[in-house]
Amino acid sequence: MEVRRLGPVVGLGTYNTFDGDVACARSVVAAALGAGTTVFDSSPMYGRAQSSLGEALDGRREGTTVATKISASSLGEGRAQYEEQRRFFGRVEIEQVHNLVAWEEHLAWLEREKAEGRLDRIGVTHWSADSFGELERALQTGRFDVVQLPLNPHEREAEDRLLPLTAELGVAVIVMRPLGGTGAPLVRRSPSPKELAPLRVLGIETWAQALLKWALSDPRVDLVIPATSHPARAIDNAAAGSPPWLGADERAYVARLAGR
Repeated sequence: MEVRRLGPVVGLGTYNTFDGDVACARSVVAAALGAGTTVFDSSPMYGRAQSSLGEALDGRREGTTVATKISASSLGEGRAQYEEQRRFFGRVEIEQVHNLVAWEEHLAWLEREKAEGRLDRIGVTHWSADSFGELERALQTGRFDVVQLPLNPHEREAEDRLLPLTAELGVAVIVMRPLGGTGAPLVRRSPSPKELAPLRVLGIETWAQALLKWALSDPRVDLVIPATSHPARAIDNAAAGSPPWLGADERAYVARLAGR
């Protein structure tokens, strides 16, 4: 499937949220699905988040997309992670090589899985701008369909080289850390209601929505994946996934508010 065909959307991340807490996962996933969220991102590096997500999606899998990851230095470990994910989810739509770990070694078997119809798209991720040179090299092979990278008003390094490259190659972009990372530090420094008032005409009621829409309004971005363990926040976040989008002036305004 093509992430871009969904339009700019808000998915649900699972980092540091409902590790092993199936009840929490079920409530958050139910709220997200009810709000229109269909893409769910996870990783074997997120504790037991994958198994919790799998149980939360049980019976609700139709129409959803699971984007998870391989994080293994050996081919055997990577295949074992993949088979476990298939038990959790039945199928993996987007399989990403996490943080570039052994990405060249994993590509061949991932491509076979894709060619045989057992997964839809192959991705690659990294959280650190220090590794963007290697991420760029991986994308330039033309063998990846998706890239996941950080983007928010405090982390804009991807705008210089990686986002232009994804547009050139037709690679879909998933944005991690749209709210600033663990604990959503950008959200904790919320502007005043008066400062947010000019954004309400664009359907923005909360600072989190402003930050998510800031990333989604870059036409090269396909998906943001904020994580939360609170159902109400999953609903609030999902509301940022529809137009109207921010223009250049509005994006600059949000960036200024975030830089206070």
